[in-house]
Amino acid sequence: MDAGEKIAARVAPPMGWNSWDCYGTTVTEAEVLANAEFMAGHLLPYGWDTVVIDIDWADPTARSHGYNAEAPLAMDDWGRLIPDPGRFPSSSDGAGFGPLADTLRSWGLRLGIHTMRGIPRRAVELDLPVLGTTWRASEIADRNNVCEWNPDMFGLRHDHPGAQAYYDSTLKLYAGWGVDFIKADDMLWPYQADDIEAYARAIVRSGRDIQLSLSPGRDLSLARVDHLRDHATMWRVCDDLWDRWEDVEANFARLARWAPYATEAGWPDGDMLPLGRIGIRAERGEPRDDNLTPAERITLMTLWVIARSPLMIGGDLPSTDPSTIALFTNGAVLDVLRSSSGNREFFREGDLVVWGASAGLGGRYAAVFNLADEPREVVVDVQNLGFAPNARGSIRELWTDQVIPLASVRAQSNDARGVAPGSVALTLRLDRHGAALLLDAGTESLPRLNDGIGEDLR
Repeated sequence: MDAGEKIAARVAPPMGWNSWDCYGTTVTEAEVLANAEFMAGHLLPYGWDTVVIDIDWADPTARSHGYNAEAPLAMDDWGRLIPDPGRFPSSSDGAGFGPLADTLRSWGLRLGIHTMRGIPRRAVELDLPVLGTTWRASEIADRNNVCEWNPDMFGLRHDHPGAQAYYDSTLKLYAGWGVDFIKADDMLWPYQADDIEAYARAIVRSGRDIQLSLSPGRDLSLARVDHLRDHATMWRVCDDLWDRWEDVEANFARLARWAPYATEAGWPDGDMLPLGRIGIRAERGEPRDDNLTPAERITLMTLWVIARSPLMIGGDLPSTDPSTIALFTNGAVLDVLRSSSGNREFFREGDLVVWGASAGLGGRYAAVFNLADEPREVVVDVQNLGFAPNARGSIRELWTDQVIPLASVRAQSNDARGVAPGSVALTLRLDRHGAALLLDAGTESLPRLNDGIGEDLR
Protein backbone atom coordinates (compact mmCIF):
# COMPACT_ATOMS: atom_id res chain seq x y z
CA MET A 1 0.00 0.00 0.00
CA ASP A 2 1.03 3.59 -0.66
CA ALA A 3 0.63 6.19 2.08
CA GLY A 4 -2.30 7.75 0.25
CA GLU A 5 -4.30 4.52 0.13
CA LYS A 6 -7.14 3.81 2.51
CA ILE A 7 -5.98 2.32 5.79
CA ALA A 8 -7.85 -0.46 7.53
CA ALA A 9 -11.11 0.12 5.63
CA ARG A 10 -14.19 -1.61 7.04
CA VAL A 11 -17.67 -2.03 5.68
CA ALA A 12 -19.26 -0.38 8.74
CA PRO A 13 -18.25 2.36 11.18
CA PRO A 14 -16.17 1.30 14.20
CA MET A 15 -18.05 0.55 17.43
CA GLY A 16 -16.56 0.43 20.90
CA TRP A 17 -15.87 2.04 24.26
CA ASN A 18 -13.58 4.96 25.14
CA SER A 19 -12.35 5.89 28.61
CA TRP A 20 -12.51 9.68 28.19
CA ASP A 21 -16.05 10.57 29.32
CA CYS A 22 -15.83 8.55 32.52
CA TYR A 23 -12.12 8.57 33.46
CA GLY A 24 -10.50 11.42 31.54
CA THR A 25 -6.71 11.17 31.76
CA THR A 26 -6.71 8.80 34.74
CA VAL A 27 -8.03 5.40 33.62
CA THR A 28 -6.28 2.35 35.05
CA GLU A 29 -5.66 -1.12 33.66
CA ALA A 30 -8.20 -2.61 36.09
CA GLU A 31 -10.87 -0.19 34.85
CA VAL A 32 -10.07 -0.90 31.22
CA LEU A 33 -10.33 -4.64 31.86
CA ALA A 34 -13.63 -4.25 33.73
CA ASN A 35 -15.16 -2.39 30.78
CA ALA A 36 -13.67 -4.82 28.28
CA GLU A 37 -15.03 -7.81 30.18
CA PHE A 38 -18.49 -6.22 30.26
CA MET A 39 -18.29 -5.49 26.55
CA ALA A 40 -17.25 -9.04 25.72
CA GLY A 41 -20.04 -10.48 27.85
CA HIS A 42 -22.89 -8.18 26.86
CA LEU A 43 -22.15 -6.06 23.77
CA LEU A 44 -19.80 -8.00 21.51
CA PRO A 45 -22.64 -10.00 19.89
CA TYR A 46 -24.08 -6.65 18.71
CA GLY A 47 -20.83 -5.51 17.06
CA TRP A 48 -19.13 -3.55 19.86
CA ASP A 49 -15.54 -4.75 19.72
CA THR A 50 -13.02 -1.90 20.28
CA VAL A 51 -11.69 -0.73 23.66
CA VAL A 52 -9.90 2.64 23.51
CA ILE A 53 -7.58 4.00 26.23
CA ASP A 54 -7.76 7.76 25.90
CA ILE A 55 -5.18 10.47 26.58
CA ASP A 56 -2.23 10.58 29.00
CA TRP A 57 -1.80 6.86 29.64
CA ALA A 58 1.91 7.65 30.04
CA ASP A 59 1.42 10.21 32.85
CA PRO A 60 1.91 8.87 36.40
CA THR A 61 0.59 12.17 37.81
CA ALA A 62 -2.63 12.27 35.76
CA ARG A 63 -5.64 13.87 37.49
CA SER A 64 -9.26 14.76 36.79
CA HIS A 65 -10.26 18.11 35.32
CA GLY A 66 -7.20 18.98 33.29
CA TYR A 67 -3.63 18.27 32.24
CA ASN A 68 -0.33 18.62 34.07
CA ALA A 69 2.33 20.96 32.73
CA GLU A 70 5.78 19.34 32.64
CA ALA A 71 4.27 15.94 33.40
CA PRO A 72 6.93 13.22 33.89
CA LEU A 73 5.63 11.13 31.00
CA ALA A 74 6.92 7.57 30.83
CA MET A 75 9.16 7.14 27.77
CA ASP A 76 11.68 4.69 26.38
CA ASP A 77 15.23 5.59 25.36
CA TRP A 78 14.05 6.92 21.98
CA GLY A 79 11.43 9.35 23.26
CA ARG A 80 8.46 7.08 22.56
CA LEU A 81 5.70 7.17 25.15
CA ILE A 82 5.08 3.95 27.07
CA PRO A 83 2.29 3.16 29.56
CA ASP A 84 2.75 4.29 33.15
CA PRO A 85 3.43 0.98 34.94
CA GLY A 86 1.77 2.27 38.11
CA ARG A 87 -1.58 2.47 36.34
CA PHE A 88 -0.89 -0.37 33.87
CA PRO A 89 1.05 -3.02 35.80
CA SER A 90 1.15 -5.50 32.92
CA SER A 91 3.21 -3.00 30.90
CA SER A 92 6.25 -3.36 33.17
CA ASP A 93 9.64 -4.56 31.89
CA GLY A 94 9.09 -3.14 28.42
CA ALA A 95 5.90 -5.10 27.69
CA GLY A 96 3.90 -1.97 26.87
CA PHE A 97 0.27 -2.59 26.03
CA GLY A 98 1.10 -6.02 24.59
CA PRO A 99 -0.26 -8.10 27.50
CA LEU A 100 -3.44 -6.02 27.66
CA ALA A 101 -3.95 -6.37 23.90
CA ASP A 102 -3.48 -10.13 24.20
CA THR A 103 -6.13 -10.34 26.91
CA LEU A 104 -8.61 -8.32 24.88
CA ARG A 105 -7.93 -10.39 21.80
CA SER A 106 -8.63 -13.58 23.73
CA TRP A 107 -12.07 -12.12 24.48
CA GLY A 108 -12.71 -11.26 20.82
CA LEU A 109 -11.95 -7.55 21.30
CA ARG A 110 -9.56 -5.02 19.76
CA LEU A 111 -7.28 -2.55 21.58
CA GLY A 112 -7.24 1.15 20.76
CA ILE A 113 -5.05 3.89 22.22
CA HIS A 114 -4.94 7.68 22.10
CA THR A 115 -1.90 9.55 20.79
CA MET A 116 -1.00 13.20 20.39
CA ARG A 117 0.50 14.87 17.33
CA GLY A 118 4.22 15.52 17.63
CA ILE A 119 7.02 14.50 19.99
CA PRO A 120 7.07 14.76 23.82
CA ARG A 121 8.60 17.98 25.12
CA ARG A 122 10.43 15.88 27.67
CA ALA A 123 12.11 13.91 24.87
CA VAL A 124 13.26 17.19 23.35
CA GLU A 125 14.52 18.54 26.66
CA LEU A 126 16.55 15.33 27.12
CA ASP A 127 17.53 15.46 23.43
CA LEU A 128 16.89 11.75 23.00
CA PRO A 129 17.92 9.97 19.79
CA VAL A 130 15.44 9.00 17.09
CA LEU A 131 15.46 5.22 16.74
CA GLY A 132 17.43 3.91 13.78
CA THR A 133 18.90 7.31 12.85
CA THR A 134 21.71 9.69 13.81
CA TRP A 135 19.20 12.46 14.50
CA ARG A 136 18.05 13.68 17.86
CA ALA A 137 14.75 15.02 19.18
CA SER A 138 15.93 18.64 19.29
CA GLU A 139 16.60 18.57 15.52
CA ILE A 140 13.10 17.48 14.52
CA ALA A 141 10.96 19.39 17.05
CA ASP A 142 8.85 22.34 15.88
CA ARG A 143 8.37 24.64 18.87
CA ASN A 144 6.13 26.97 16.87
CA ASN A 145 3.44 24.38 16.08
CA VAL A 146 2.19 23.22 19.47
CA CYS A 147 -1.19 22.07 20.77
CA GLU A 148 -3.40 24.87 22.11
CA TRP A 149 -4.93 22.81 24.91
CA ASN A 150 -2.42 20.13 25.94
CA PRO A 151 1.12 20.85 27.22
CA ASP A 152 2.76 17.47 26.53
CA MET A 153 4.11 17.80 22.99
CA PHE A 154 6.07 19.89 20.52
CA GLY A 155 5.19 19.68 16.85
CA LEU A 156 7.44 18.04 14.26
CA ARG A 157 9.47 19.65 11.47
CA HIS A 158 8.23 17.81 8.42
CA ASP A 159 10.94 19.41 6.29
CA HIS A 160 13.34 17.14 8.21
CA PRO A 161 13.39 13.38 7.45
CA GLY A 162 13.71 12.66 11.16
CA ALA A 163 10.08 13.66 11.67
CA GLN A 164 8.86 10.75 9.56
CA ALA A 165 11.45 8.48 11.17
CA TYR A 166 10.08 9.36 14.62
CA TYR A 167 6.48 8.60 13.64
CA ASP A 168 7.65 5.39 11.98
CA SER A 169 9.34 4.33 15.22
CA THR A 170 6.27 5.02 17.37
CA LEU A 171 3.90 3.15 15.07
CA LYS A 172 6.30 0.22 14.89
CA LEU A 173 6.17 0.10 18.70
CA TYR A 174 2.36 0.25 18.83
CA ALA A 175 2.06 -2.39 16.11
CA GLY A 176 4.36 -4.62 18.13
CA TRP A 177 2.04 -4.28 21.11
CA GLY A 178 -0.89 -5.43 18.96
CA VAL A 179 -2.74 -2.10 18.82
CA ASP A 180 -5.68 -2.19 16.37
CA PHE A 181 -7.02 1.37 16.58
CA ILE A 182 -5.40 4.78 17.18
CA LYS A 183 -7.17 8.00 18.05
CA ALA A 184 -4.65 10.63 16.92
CA ASP A 185 -5.40 13.99 18.51
CA ASP A 186 -4.58 17.62 17.73
CA MET A 187 -4.73 16.77 14.02
CA LEU A 188 -7.78 18.65 12.75
CA TRP A 189 -7.87 22.05 14.50
CA PRO A 190 -5.99 23.57 12.87
CA TYR A 191 -5.79 21.09 10.02
CA GLN A 192 -2.34 19.46 10.19
CA ALA A 193 -2.05 17.95 6.70
CA ASP A 194 1.67 17.12 6.98
CA ASP A 195 1.14 15.24 10.26
CA ILE A 196 -1.89 13.37 8.94
CA GLU A 197 0.05 12.18 5.91
CA ALA A 198 3.15 11.25 7.92
CA TYR A 199 1.09 9.37 10.50
CA ALA A 200 -0.85 7.44 7.85
CA ARG A 201 2.43 6.59 6.13
CA ALA A 202 3.86 5.33 9.42
CA ILE A 203 0.85 3.05 9.94
CA VAL A 204 1.36 1.52 6.50
CA ARG A 205 5.06 1.01 7.23
CA SER A 206 4.28 -0.60 10.58
CA GLY A 207 2.90 -3.63 8.76
CA ARG A 208 -0.21 -3.79 10.95
CA ASP A 209 -3.79 -3.08 9.91
CA ILE A 210 -4.48 -0.20 12.33
CA GLN A 211 -7.56 1.98 12.04
CA LEU A 212 -6.83 5.71 12.31
CA SER A 213 -9.26 8.13 13.97
CA LEU A 214 -8.53 11.88 13.79
CA SER A 215 -9.60 14.55 16.31
CA PRO A 216 -10.84 17.06 17.44
CA GLY A 217 -12.84 18.24 14.40
CA ARG A 218 -13.65 21.83 15.34
CA ASP A 219 -14.46 23.94 12.23
CA LEU A 220 -13.74 20.99 9.91
CA SER A 221 -14.38 21.82 6.24
CA LEU A 222 -15.86 19.52 3.62
CA ALA A 223 -13.09 20.77 1.34
CA ARG A 224 -10.86 18.29 3.21
CA VAL A 225 -12.96 15.20 2.56
CA ASP A 226 -10.76 13.63 -0.14
CA HIS A 227 -7.62 14.10 1.94
CA LEU A 228 -9.35 12.61 4.98
CA ARG A 229 -10.57 9.61 3.02
CA ASP A 230 -7.10 9.01 1.65
CA HIS A 231 -5.47 8.88 5.08
CA ALA A 232 -7.91 8.02 7.88
CA THR A 233 -10.60 5.54 8.86
CA MET A 234 -12.72 8.16 10.66
CA TRP A 235 -12.55 11.83 11.56
CA ARG A 236 -14.33 14.02 14.07
CA VAL A 237 -16.67 16.70 12.74
CA CYS A 238 -17.09 18.53 16.07
CA ASP A 239 -15.31 19.44 19.27
CA ASP A 240 -15.86 17.32 22.41
CA LEU A 241 -19.52 16.43 22.87
CA TRP A 242 -20.94 16.17 26.38
CA ASP A 243 -24.25 15.23 27.98
CA ARG A 244 -26.04 18.48 27.13
CA TRP A 245 -28.96 18.84 24.73
CA GLU A 246 -27.30 21.85 23.07
CA ASP A 247 -24.31 19.67 22.16
CA VAL A 248 -26.55 17.01 20.61
CA GLU A 249 -28.69 19.54 18.74
CA ALA A 250 -25.63 21.28 17.27
CA ASN A 251 -24.60 18.05 15.56
CA PHE A 252 -27.77 17.89 13.48
CA ALA A 253 -26.40 20.48 11.06
CA ARG A 254 -22.89 19.01 11.08
CA LEU A 255 -23.99 15.45 10.43
CA ALA A 256 -26.42 16.61 7.73
CA ARG A 257 -23.40 18.07 5.89
CA TRP A 258 -21.17 15.06 6.40
CA ALA A 259 -23.45 12.00 6.28
CA PRO A 260 -23.55 11.79 2.45
CA TYR A 261 -19.79 11.17 2.62
CA ALA A 262 -20.04 8.31 5.15
CA THR A 263 -18.96 5.25 3.19
CA GLU A 264 -16.36 2.49 3.31
CA ALA A 265 -13.92 5.19 2.18
CA GLY A 266 -14.18 6.77 5.64
CA TRP A 267 -16.55 7.74 8.43
CA PRO A 268 -17.41 11.27 9.65
CA ASP A 269 -17.52 11.03 13.44
CA GLY A 270 -20.04 12.85 15.65
CA ASP A 271 -17.85 12.06 18.71
CA MET A 272 -18.41 9.70 21.61
CA LEU A 273 -21.74 8.82 23.13
CA PRO A 274 -21.72 10.54 26.57
CA LEU A 275 -24.23 8.04 27.92
CA GLY A 276 -24.40 6.13 31.18
CA ARG A 277 -22.14 6.63 34.20
CA ILE A 278 -19.71 9.41 33.27
CA GLY A 279 -17.57 12.05 34.98
CA ILE A 280 -16.09 9.58 37.47
CA ARG A 281 -12.64 11.16 37.17
CA ALA A 282 -13.23 13.00 33.95
CA GLU A 283 -12.18 16.28 32.39
CA ARG A 284 -15.75 17.63 32.58
CA GLY A 285 -18.06 17.53 35.59
CA GLU A 286 -18.42 15.39 38.68
CA PRO A 287 -19.45 11.70 38.84
CA ARG A 288 -22.98 11.37 37.47
CA ASP A 289 -25.40 9.48 35.31
CA ASP A 290 -25.56 11.48 32.09
CA ASN A 291 -27.80 14.55 32.14
CA LEU A 292 -29.77 13.70 29.00
CA THR A 293 -33.41 12.66 29.26
CA PRO A 294 -34.48 9.21 28.03
CA ALA A 295 -35.93 10.82 24.89
CA GLU A 296 -32.70 12.75 24.26
CA ARG A 297 -30.68 9.56 24.54
CA ILE A 298 -32.89 7.96 21.89
CA THR A 299 -32.45 11.03 19.69
CA LEU A 300 -28.67 10.99 20.05
CA MET A 301 -28.46 7.30 19.18
CA THR A 302 -30.92 7.65 16.31
CA LEU A 303 -29.03 10.57 14.74
CA TRP A 304 -25.64 8.85 15.03
CA VAL A 305 -27.02 5.62 13.55
CA ILE A 306 -28.91 7.19 10.63
CA ALA A 307 -25.84 9.36 9.87
CA ARG A 308 -23.60 6.25 10.08
CA SER A 309 -21.28 7.87 12.58
CA PRO A 310 -18.83 5.66 14.50
CA LEU A 311 -20.20 4.69 17.91
CA MET A 312 -17.91 4.95 20.94
CA ILE A 313 -19.61 4.63 24.33
CA GLY A 314 -18.27 7.10 26.89
CA GLY A 315 -19.86 5.75 30.07
CA ASP A 316 -18.41 3.22 32.49
CA LEU A 317 -20.18 0.07 31.35
CA PRO A 318 -20.30 -1.97 34.58
CA SER A 319 -21.88 0.88 36.56
CA THR A 320 -24.25 2.13 33.84
CA ASP A 321 -28.00 1.67 34.29
CA PRO A 322 -29.45 -1.32 32.38
CA SER A 323 -31.94 0.92 30.57
CA THR A 324 -29.02 2.79 29.01
CA ILE A 325 -27.16 -0.42 28.19
CA ALA A 326 -30.32 -1.52 26.35
CA LEU A 327 -29.73 1.32 23.88
CA PHE A 328 -26.62 -0.53 22.72
CA THR A 329 -28.23 -3.94 22.25
CA ASN A 330 -31.09 -3.19 19.87
CA GLY A 331 -30.03 -5.23 16.87
CA ALA A 332 -32.61 -3.71 14.53
CA VAL A 333 -31.36 -0.19 15.27
CA LEU A 334 -27.72 -1.20 14.84
CA ASP A 335 -28.58 -2.76 11.48
CA VAL A 336 -29.24 0.80 10.26
CA LEU A 337 -25.64 1.68 11.08
CA ARG A 338 -24.24 -1.39 9.37
CA SER A 339 -26.37 -1.85 6.29
CA SER A 340 -28.10 1.37 5.25
CA SER A 341 -27.01 3.55 2.33
CA GLY A 342 -27.83 6.90 0.79
CA ASN A 343 -28.26 8.37 4.28
CA ARG A 344 -29.19 12.04 4.28
CA GLU A 345 -31.40 14.70 5.80
CA PHE A 346 -34.68 15.03 3.89
CA PHE A 347 -35.85 18.24 5.45
CA ARG A 348 -35.59 20.46 8.48
CA GLU A 349 -38.42 22.90 9.02
CA GLY A 350 -38.59 24.62 12.37
CA ASP A 351 -38.21 21.95 15.03
CA LEU A 352 -39.10 19.01 12.78
CA VAL A 353 -36.24 17.09 11.15
CA VAL A 354 -36.54 14.03 8.89
CA TRP A 355 -33.75 11.78 7.63
CA GLY A 356 -33.97 8.85 5.24
CA ALA A 357 -31.86 5.97 3.91
CA SER A 358 -32.11 2.81 1.86
CA ALA A 359 -32.45 -0.49 3.71
CA GLY A 360 -31.85 -2.89 0.81
CA LEU A 361 -34.26 -5.14 -1.14
CA GLY A 362 -36.60 -2.20 -1.62
CA GLY A 363 -36.76 -1.30 2.06
CA ARG A 364 -36.36 2.20 3.46
CA TYR A 365 -35.43 3.73 6.79
CA ALA A 366 -36.63 7.09 8.11
CA ALA A 367 -35.84 8.99 11.29
CA VAL A 368 -38.20 11.69 12.54
CA PHE A 369 -36.95 14.12 15.20
CA ASN A 370 -38.76 16.64 17.38
CA LEU A 371 -36.25 19.32 18.44
CA ALA A 372 -38.93 21.36 20.19
CA ASP A 373 -39.07 21.89 23.94
CA GLU A 374 -42.59 20.41 24.04
CA PRO A 375 -44.07 17.07 22.93
CA ARG A 376 -45.79 17.11 19.55
CA GLU A 377 -47.94 14.97 17.31
CA VAL A 378 -46.70 14.71 13.74
CA VAL A 379 -48.81 13.60 10.78
CA VAL A 380 -46.64 12.85 7.75
CA ASP A 381 -47.22 11.68 4.19
CA VAL A 382 -45.30 8.40 3.95
CA GLN A 383 -43.76 9.56 0.67
CA ASN A 384 -42.16 12.49 2.50
CA LEU A 385 -40.27 9.83 4.46
CA GLY A 386 -39.15 8.11 1.27
CA PHE A 387 -41.57 5.24 1.81
CA ALA A 388 -43.69 3.55 -0.84
CA PRO A 389 -46.94 5.36 -1.67
CA ASN A 390 -48.88 2.13 -1.20
CA ALA A 391 -47.46 1.29 2.23
CA ARG A 392 -50.00 -0.82 4.08
CA GLY A 393 -49.31 -1.67 7.69
CA SER A 394 -45.68 -2.61 7.15
CA ILE A 395 -43.95 0.32 8.85
CA ARG A 396 -42.31 -0.52 12.15
CA GLU A 397 -40.72 1.72 14.80
CA LEU A 398 -37.41 0.07 15.64
CA TRP A 399 -36.87 1.25 19.22
CA THR A 400 -40.23 -0.06 20.37
CA ASP A 401 -40.81 -2.87 17.83
CA GLN A 402 -44.28 -1.44 17.21
CA VAL A 403 -46.11 -1.36 13.88
CA ILE A 404 -47.19 2.21 13.09
CA PRO A 405 -50.85 2.60 12.08
CA LEU A 406 -51.40 4.12 8.64
CA ALA A 407 -54.40 5.99 7.29
CA SER A 408 -55.55 6.72 3.76
CA VAL A 409 -56.31 10.43 3.36
CA ARG A 410 -59.50 11.05 1.38
CA ALA A 411 -59.93 14.79 1.87
CA GLN A 412 -57.86 17.75 2.94
CA SER A 413 -58.36 18.52 6.63
CA ASN A 414 -56.64 19.93 9.68
CA ASP A 415 -56.20 16.37 10.92
CA ALA A 416 -53.69 15.68 8.13
CA ARG A 417 -52.41 19.06 7.02
CA GLY A 418 -49.86 18.77 4.25
CA VAL A 419 -51.06 15.33 3.13
CA ALA A 420 -52.89 15.31 -0.19
CA PRO A 421 -56.07 13.29 -0.76
CA GLY A 422 -55.19 9.84 -2.08
CA SER A 423 -51.99 9.68 -0.03
CA VAL A 424 -51.16 7.54 2.99
CA ALA A 425 -50.32 9.23 6.28
CA LEU A 426 -48.80 8.06 9.53
CA THR A 427 -49.04 9.70 12.92
CA LEU A 428 -46.20 9.90 15.45
CA ARG A 429 -46.34 11.21 18.99
CA LEU A 430 -42.88 12.44 19.87
CA ASP A 431 -41.62 13.54 23.25
CA ARG A 432 -39.77 16.77 23.82
CA HIS A 433 -36.41 16.32 22.04
CA GLY A 434 -37.64 12.88 20.98
CA ALA A 435 -37.26 10.71 17.89
CA ALA A 436 -38.70 7.72 16.05
CA LEU A 437 -36.71 5.37 13.82
CA LEU A 438 -38.86 3.70 11.18
CA LEU A 439 -38.48 0.80 8.75
CA ASP A 440 -40.60 0.19 5.69
CA ALA A 441 -39.41 -3.31 4.87
CA GLY A 442 -40.43 -3.10 1.22
CA THR A 443 -40.09 -6.53 -0.42
CA GLU A 444 -38.41 -7.95 2.68
CA SER A 445 -40.46 -9.87 5.19
CA LEU A 446 -40.57 -8.04 8.47
CA PRO A 447 -38.17 -9.64 10.95
CA ARG A 448 -39.08 -10.22 14.54
CA LEU A 449 -37.08 -7.46 16.15
CA ASN A 450 -35.45 -7.80 19.55
CA ASP A 451 -37.02 -6.02 22.48
CA GLY A 452 -36.41 -2.28 22.54
CA ILE A 453 -36.45 -0.02 25.56
CA GLY A 454 -40.09 0.89 25.71
CA GLU A 455 -42.52 3.16 23.89
CA ASP A 456 -42.50 5.64 26.75
CA LEU A 457 -38.90 6.59 25.89
CA ARG A 458 -39.49 7.74 22.35
